[in-house]
Amino acid sequence: MNYEAAIFDLDGTLVNSLDDLADSANATLHAHGFPTHEVEAYRYFVGNGSRKLIERILPEEHATDTAFVEQFMSEYKDCYARNLLQKTKPYDGILKMLEELQRRGIPMAVCTNKHQSAAETIVEALFPHDTFLEIIGDQEGLPRKPDPQKVLRIMKNFGVTGEQTAYFGDTSVDMDTARNAGASAIGVLWGFRSREELVAHGADILLTHPMKLFEKVTFAER
Repeated sequence: MNYEAAIFDLDGTLVNSLDDLADSANATLHAHGFPTHEVEAYRYFVGNGSRKLIERILPEEHATDTAFVEQFMSEYKDCYARNLLQKTKPYDGILKMLEELQRRGIPMAVCTNKHQSAAETIVEALFPHDTFLEIIGDQEGLPRKPDPQKVLRIMKNFGVTGEQTAYFGDTSVDMDTARNAGASAIGVLWGFRSREELVAHGADILLTHPMKLFEKVTFAER
């Protein structure tokens, strides 16, 4: 199959944002006098959107209080907005891979469960402005991954089918999203989760480095 479009998850796939996510969440927990968590624990806290992150990190008695979760999430987002570019960087080889895909005329998009404003800020700061034709994060009216609606919308806008689309991600949520959308699931092993998780959720291809993509996947030049 010659793929004609590429859609990417953001955190753990294009950028290593774990430290900034953990630092911001822990700072918000500390401000309330709650226990904080090791950075490595955030590999499994993130991936399903900000609300689920907050529910996972809060003490149990607060995680079920809807009003408190909303307040805490707002505080966390404010903190993260101030810190999201402190340590976050593209993974080694990502910029070169994207440059090659762009040279071949492959339309690219970002589809993430990160809230929309943070996703846009990171992408616009760390990547050339014309790299991605769409950035779709967590926003009102669109269900979070692994629901495929956001990916399907991008594919429709690009004029491609699932069979023509490669979807890249580092978690089970991403592999499930790809399969739900009928796209090829490309699992990346430099991200937040394990090879075993990606395989268990149906990864079609696994990459150990971004530039290995061109050894395993064929893109049609447009």
